[in-house]
Amino acid sequence: MRRLMAIVAAVVVVLLGAGITGMALAHSDDRPGWGRHPMSTSGWVDGSMMGSARSTDEAGYLSEMVAHHREAIVAAGELIRSDRPAMRAFGRRIVADQTAQIELMQGWLAEWYAGERDAAYAPMMRDLSGLSGVALDRAFLDNMIGHHMAAVMMSQQLLMGGLAEHREVVELARTIRDDQRVEIRWMHAARSPLDR
Repeated sequence: MRRLMAIVAAVVVVLLGAGITGMALAHSDDRPGWGRHPMSTSGWVDGSMMGSARSTDEAGYLSEMVAHHREAIVAAGELIRSDRPAMRAFGRRIVADQTAQIELMQGWLAEWYAGERDAAYAPMMRDLSGLSGVALDRAFLDNMIGHHMAAVMMSQQLLMGGLAEHREVVELARTIRDDQRVEIRWMHAARSPLDR
């Protein structure tokens, strides 16, 4: 049964990856500095995003998700400079939610996996510190949509593969998956008016 679940999880990850690749190609942009930037929308396809969805056990998932959340918090903190109140509020929400989740995950890592090495993490987000106005909002959304998709994939892989060993981790992975799917839809809606 466990082997069957692992096969199903692998198929789900491949299918999700194919869908994300298609979305990334459909949204690629030929503006200078975007097309081949490792953190740009189209940059997920070169492996940075898929490389973030390879946890093989619960400890790896927790360790990688902590690093993934930390990166999101730094990027979301830049939205304090956004001209749009909805974007500033969204940034505050990411910082609050993911800070609380990091505290949970760090506690579990210390309790259950003390002494284990942290997972390697390949950064996904572009440096937003030099951007402002619409350029800031656009770059944040372009990058964070892919960043959230990676978190959804990581969580789905953990759940479908039966890799979680603790009920608390199952519940958190479901929360991350479900909440970030909702946020992805919000970000797509927030992104569409920015090219008009």
